[in-house]
Amino acid sequence: MEVQKKLLNSVEHCVDEALSGIVSSNAGLVLLEGHRVVVRSDLGALKGRVALLSGGGSGHEPAHAGYVGAGMLSGAVAGAVFASPPPASVLAAILALWQGGATGVLLIVKNYTGDRLNFGLALEQARTKGVPIAMVIVADDCAFAQPSKAGRRGLCGTVLVHKLAGAMAEEGWPLNEIVTKVTEAVKGIGTLGVSLSPCSVPGCLPSFQLPPGEMELGLGIHGEPGIKRSKVASADEVVKTMIDHITDPSSQSHLSLRPGDSVVLCVNNLGALSCLEMAVVTRAAITCLEGRGVQVQRVMSGAFMTSLEMAGLSLTLMRADTDMLRLFDAKTTAPAWPNLSSAALSGRHCSIEPPEKASAPVEPADQEGPLSDVMRKVLEKVCTDLLHRQEELNALDRASGDGDCGNTHALAFSAIQEWLGGHVVPGSPGQLLSTLAELVQERMGGSSGALYSLFLTAASPSMKGRSDPAAWADAVHAGTEAMRRYGGADPGDRTMLDALCPAADELRELSSVPSGDMMAVLQKAVEKAELGAESTRGLTAKAGRASYIATERVTLPDPGAVAIATILRSVLVALGGSK
Repeated sequence: MEVQKKLLNSVEHCVDEALSGIVSSNAGLVLLEGHRVVVRSDLGALKGRVALLSGGGSGHEPAHAGYVGAGMLSGAVAGAVFASPPPASVLAAILALWQGGATGVLLIVKNYTGDRLNFGLALEQARTKGVPIAMVIVADDCAFAQPSKAGRRGLCGTVLVHKLAGAMAEEGWPLNEIVTKVTEAVKGIGTLGVSLSPCSVPGCLPSFQLPPGEMELGLGIHGEPGIKRSKVASADEVVKTMIDHITDPSSQSHLSLRPGDSVVLCVNNLGALSCLEMAVVTRAAITCLEGRGVQVQRVMSGAFMTSLEMAGLSLTLMRADTDMLRLFDAKTTAPAWPNLSSAALSGRHCSIEPPEKASAPVEPADQEGPLSDVMRKVLEKVCTDLLHRQEELNALDRASGDGDCGNTHALAFSAIQEWLGGHVVPGSPGQLLSTLAELVQERMGGSSGALYSLFLTAASPSMKGRSDPAAWADAVHAGTEAMRRYGGADPGDRTMLDALCPAADELRELSSVPSGDMMAVLQKAVEKAELGAESTRGLTAKAGRASYIATERVTLPDPGAVAIATILRSVLVALGGSK
């Protein structure tokens, strides 16, 4: 084992620098000089209201300073990493809140011996100074079936207590009524944690060892051992195990939960789970609870009370009636509280039907026309020639990419061949281009598939109701511009555009030349495409995969440009032009 790397300046000053970072980035917070205490910057707003103070060891960020704000805590006291804060700082915080005009102070303390002792000592000292003060202990851990004399640990359920008490204080409830309501609410909160890795206090070895492939169930937020080690299972299985344990009636620390009960669910990241894993676990928890007939009214999912970099999570369930939900939904300016919807989550539809495909064109897809035979002949020639050059394109691509250009084109043109074998070619060129666009998008894949499909999709509108040579020129131009717009490349960047753009420009001549000269225009366009493809030998790639390859290693033509030139040459030959 070795000391874990951490992005800090020093072990000694990391807590103070972290608090400074939190306060300097949130205008609603200030530090109490000489203490690791964060308080609201508008202490005068506490006048006539109960102030709330919480805290504990650092390393659980965003707890507790992140929950300071109107509608939640009035202040938070931080200790060293995983260490209870000193009573002198707790007392200083109490007096700052009292002198700010609060009618009383409520301490919200997690059930750990050090926190109870230090906050308790400060409470007694404050009481001798005439401060109306009370303390609520949060003990929401459901891990141990028979808790020791120390009782259940205080875990992430503490954050929910901050919220409920904060809403009551903001509404002007007196101290004794807040204490009564919160004490009752704590009885309806249960939490259980699971971890896939230990964590490590800055400068120290990991808090415990967890063999590869194993997880620890029921551990605390400081890396204290849990109740069981087992092989890592699927997210669904882990979540079911956790909820089964939290609600197990045979355990003295269980949370009673019956079908029909309403709950707030908190899925808490202990530090190092990815957002992807958190979303999977959240889905599993909601599904599991709803499968038991429990109404999931609100869901919090994120990092709310962490354990440094521990890869794990805790699930907190809170029974919540209408009044509790009203307090839970009340607004707060605390920076770490999530912006949640106040809508009930169970019973809602979580998906909608996708829109139906656009209605079929006026011209049915199977209706042939005067151009059907010639377009079939052109497509067959293009497919044959591209498939014949598959290995050549692969070889060109190996010099500048991943060597699959020929294979990728083969996917598309094999699909077109297959389609030709079972379909008539529609007489409408625009309809044919749209059909080919869908086919290429579905079968070719990758950036090439997207580019070809873009070209065909953008070209199609130019052929609506038209089939004259000028329309084909407009279609090629529109498709080329779409490639440039979305692909981000230009001629000279060593891409297929080096063959396509000069050809598209030449084809614009079709709108003005006599019909007898049209094949000559197409012949010239093909020659320009082939020259453009050949010119890519000497170009520096500025787009596509080849742009990551050293220029001196790229000495062959761009395979995409060669493919475009091949397609255009095949069209020319199929139409009876030069070989």
